[in-house]
Amino acid sequence: MEFSSDPSHRLIESTAAEIAAEYGPAYWREKEEQGEFAQEYWDALADADFHGLLIPEEYGGAEMGMQEMGLAMETLCAEGCGMAGTWYLVLTAGMAAVGITKHGTPEQKERFLPDIAAGDRNFSIGITEAKAGTNTLNVGTRAEQDGDEYILNGEKAWITFSDRADNMIVVTRTTPKDEVEKGTQGISLFIVDMDDPNIEVSPIPKHAMNYSQSCEVFFEDVRVPAENLLGERDEGWWALVDTLNPERIGFAAAGTGIGKLAANTAIEYANEREVFGTPIGTHQAVSFPLTKAYARMETAALMRQKAEWLYDQGEPCGYETNVAKATAVEAGIEAVKQSMQAFGGWGYAKEYDVERWWREINLTRLAPVTQQMAYNHIGQQIGFPKSY
Repeated sequence: MEFSSDPSHRLIESTAAEIAAEYGPAYWREKEEQGEFAQEYWDALADADFHGLLIPEEYGGAEMGMQEMGLAMETLCAEGCGMAGTWYLVLTAGMAAVGITKHGTPEQKERFLPDIAAGDRNFSIGITEAKAGTNTLNVGTRAEQDGDEYILNGEKAWITFSDRADNMIVVTRTTPKDEVEKGTQGISLFIVDMDDPNIEVSPIPKHAMNYSQSCEVFFEDVRVPAENLLGERDEGWWALVDTLNPERIGFAAAGTGIGKLAANTAIEYANEREVFGTPIGTHQAVSFPLTKAYARMETAALMRQKAEWLYDQGEPCGYETNVAKATAVEAGIEAVKQSMQAFGGWGYAKEYDVERWWREINLTRLAPVTQQMAYNHIGQQIGFPKSY
């Protein structure tokens, strides 16, 4: 790993900070309350080439790596965008771009990647199902071949952007689980056009991030051309795994980014707010909890950077991505909690935004993998028997 200041990294960081300054807390407070998609922000990310960070140059991208994407996400989050810093990049510019770049056919790359890089195409990722939960191998969505097409039936839940996405990468079973030797076999991925009339999308009212919709999605006899199969039939699990590590890196960036945003806001407040004739920040009961959380966030960010470096080198990084995600989330949650405490009663007021960041960062405990499952993976890697 290299810790010297890279000019391209400095440019990404400064560009992200400029975007976050334009689309700061007041902007996201309004979008959240009105339940509006932030199209202007999406377009600003496109103008900065952030949608194409992971896409090869021949398709209009910047051909960079997760080190650059993680830096962009954390900076956007920390400088004012909160969860939107990761939320608007992780699915299309992250997971879809990686999946199609690594496993797409030449025709799929030509069709989808230039539009993703330009910000002209929005993807959602259809993994989660109500009956499968964390155990993706139990997906019930089926894809049955019919000539040169596949017929999809099933339902997904908590699929973000599916109400406005142009396409969805859908995780299906093409061979039933009881007909394969290993549960990882029989999984296939399909790129589905979301304008199909046999797809029904139903938004789920939720606790936060209402500047996007997360939805239930129902597929009823949806015909998908065989050419839209992403990767090999029945071997889609491994293509999917390639997208999960970037997703966990993105949420690790969100954990430290949101935590730093809240902590920096609280530190500024603690230097201005006076009680008993002195700024509250002079009291260690206020400063120490935030300082400890900040130190933990800095440490978690280093593990994220290690995971990013390994990923970019093509090395195994599942252990590192889970450690980064788990530690960043816990450190970030503690930072936001202590930030609310520093504000006192005003931490509960919408005008100071800390309560919104509290709602946002708590999602990272649950997605893209729960803290329990992250620790299960870590525990297995350090020598404990498999518990699931």
